[in-house]
Amino acid sequence: QVQLVECGGGSVQAGGSLRLSCAASGRTFSMYVMGWFRQTPGKERECVGGINRSGGSTYYLDSVKGRFTISRDHAKNTVFLQMNSLKPEDTAVYYCAAREGALVMKSETTYDYWGQGTQVTVSS
Repeated sequence: QVQLVECGGGSVQAGGSLRLSCAASGRTFSMYVMGWFRQTPGKERECVGGINRSGGSTYYLDSVKGRFTISRDHAKNTVFLQMNSLKPEDTAVYYCAAREGALVMKSETTYDYWGQGTQVTVSS
């Protein structure tokens, strides 16, 4: 089992940047594919990106491609989401998640462990 704790959320103006971090503890971090999801009230949780166990393969939601970057640091047991050129529509609660397996998946049902979420608010 792995425990996930996100930090780095906050409020920023459109065009600004934020860097989210998700620290993992428990079982070996490198065993897990990591994903970042976001959710707004009344909408389903969507995957904004994911990174495989080695860090060599990533997935991004089309609307964030070129603006968001996922990375992981195995020495720190941490996965990051660098968010640049933020837009008001990026406003959401952001969650990191971990799944046992080799593939980066977009569906939240395929992830086994979740963090508590961190709020990101982008004002126009």
